[in-house]
Amino acid sequence: MLDQITGPHQGQAIARAGKPLAEARAVLILMHGRGATAVSILDLATYLPHPDMAYLAPQAANNSWYPFSFLAPLTQNEPGRSSGLQAIRDCVTQAEQGGIPTERIILGGFSQGACLAAEFVAHEKRPFGGLFIFSGGLMGPQGSSYKLSFDLQGMSIFIGCSDIDFHIPLSRVEETATAFKQANANVTKRIYPNMGHTINQDEIDQAQQLVANGVK
Repeated sequence: MLDQITGPHQGQAIARAGKPLAEARAVLILMHGRGATAVSILDLATYLPHPDMAYLAPQAANNSWYPFSFLAPLTQNEPGRSSGLQAIRDCVTQAEQGGIPTERIILGGFSQGACLAAEFVAHEKRPFGGLFIFSGGLMGPQGSSYKLSFDLQGMSIFIGCSDIDFHIPLSRVEETATAFKQANANVTKRIYPNMGHTINQDEIDQAQQLVANGVK
């Protein structure tokens, strides 16, 4: 698990929607992309509705989780990267303290937020209720080796990305899917021709199913 740290993203607001934690059956933690906001990523809650869901979205300082590409050496994206991972952990802790078991905590994000959500699961080394990665992947420079030597126990993970995404090489999408499969996750990967850096309806449909299964 991650050590407790303090960094630029600690003390930022957490946007909320849906049920209060005390009344929720499950939690969806949403991570925004570079230049976006916690409030804007909460728009996804309207596309991923569930009557028993609490939605939490942490805010990055200056609207960016880390300064460089997710393909840069990890040290170049510190302390933002570790602080962003801690922001997710803070939300997970809030959910657990609110009585939500880990198997009903779902994580997801777009772009920078998707990369951090993927990193969090890889470093936390335990299964959650689900993970969706919209246009993202595990962090690190080209040629990084990803050997996840722990058991995600069939955790559902969805990865969706364009085949021409300027920010996300297709090879990294493949490497991320392979790494999570090796960790015994149930991975669904979809590559969309000529889509660009955005989210499409099929990805929303996949995330809706993941959310529905995560609340059971």
